[in-house]
Amino acid sequence: MNSAFDPEYGEAWTRRQVEDALLIGNNHYLLAGPDGEELPRDCSPDYPVAGFAMSRSGFEEEELLLFAVAPAYRRRGVGERLMQRFVAAARNRGAGRLLLEMRRGNSAESLYSRHGFEPIGVRKNYYRTLSGPRVDAITFACPLL
Repeated sequence: MNSAFDPEYGEAWTRRQVEDALLIGNNHYLLAGPDGEELPRDCSPDYPVAGFAMSRSGFEEEELLLFAVAPAYRRRGVGERLMQRFVAAARNRGAGRLLLEMRRGNSAESLYSRHGFEPIGVRKNYYRTLSGPRVDAITFACPLL
């Protein structure tokens, strides 16, 4: 799923980073098929994964760590359905608020806004591009109550 992340920003996690994060009991993931449908945990490794989300839950909050839709499946509603599933799953785990951080200019901002995320803070020059310039990080929150 590396193709879902712009290489200029080095945002893609390695397989090892994802595996290590998922070993922690309060981290969760969702997979989406080509129509945004939930994939069974035991589906064939050859079945196409169109998107995924990974989050970390804490006391009454859940942070979206990674959210990606493969380029071939964008503009088909996969991200919308995956975000709906993420919000519902976090609510079911008891989250009263969702958090996420993204770089300024990330095209996913409109998706997040449609689902109730609003900016609550900025980290100036937080992300460094491979070519050198720095980009702000924006923290968003979405109340679920």
